[in-house]
Amino acid sequence: MTDVSLAVGVGLICALLSALGTNLAFLFKHRGAVAAPDVDMRHPLRSAIDLFRSRWWSIGWGVAAVAFALHVAALSLAPISIGQAVLAGGLVFLAVLAERFFGFDLGRRQWIGIGVVAVSLILLTLTGGGGGGGAGSGYSLMGMVLFEGVAVCGGLLLVLSHLIERIPAQRGVLLGIAAGLGFGISDVAIKALSGELDSGLVGLLSPWSVIILTTAVFSFFASARSLQIGDGVAVIAVTSVAANLSTIVAGLAVFGDRLGNDALEVGVRIAAFALILVGAALIPAPVRAGEALEGSAVERQGARTSPA
Repeated sequence: MTDVSLAVGVGLICALLSALGTNLAFLFKHRGAVAAPDVDMRHPLRSAIDLFRSRWWSIGWGVAAVAFALHVAALSLAPISIGQAVLAGGLVFLAVLAERFFGFDLGRRQWIGIGVVAVSLILLTLTGGGGGGGAGSGYSLMGMVLFEGVAVCGGLLLVLSHLIERIPAQRGVLLGIAAGLGFGISDVAIKALSGELDSGLVGLLSPWSVIILTTAVFSFFASARSLQIGDGVAVIAVTSVAANLSTIVAGLAVFGDRLGNDALEVGVRIAAFALILVGAALIPAPVRAGEALEGSAVERQGARTSPA
């Protein structure tokens, strides 16, 4: 086994462990977020303090920190599109952990959606030989600017649509997708930054560091609020899918990962991407049921925070 193959193998193991830790952390943070006062972006510091006063939120962040370290290792060692495919497999962990240990009751539609996504990710992994970009972080600057610009605009539009009462969509899900795009932007910037660290810590002065910090703050609050007002499993699932799909696309468009080595492989991978979107659409409850769930979550929070 060559050194490159060994590095990729270690990277994929890190991605698998990161997927498990990330979804466990999300479930802890969901439990903590619903127990904390409402996130209010007019008072970000107070909202952050309130969240970390919740024991389960703090535990979730501790687990997330370990998962993030493994995540960075995976992005540094493995091709970004293949590493993200393994990370996205955490949806399977999410479903099992949510039902067995966190008291969620997943419906048939959600299990089907998660199953479709899991099968699609297996297809992506089995056809992973198309990742031509290697583990390196060389990238197209124009492709990076276009990707980051489109992702930022998409995230902002989702946040704005969340504020428009007339849009018939689950607001927790919309914020979850926006948070996922933020995580994806951060992942791509981390991958780009990893190449600049070859020159030492001075590489941290890169503009990508600013993007990483900015999107991390945005995703922190968007994710926390989405967990407060949305169905936990649905919000966590769409956040993960948005983060992973955006990063897989970046691997292809920005870092030069190939879609496949022949027509059959390309066709299978395109079908897998399409199935991921179909499965992700099945995971949230229907709009009316989802809005009812979100409405009851807001009512519970109002009852908690109102004076006795």
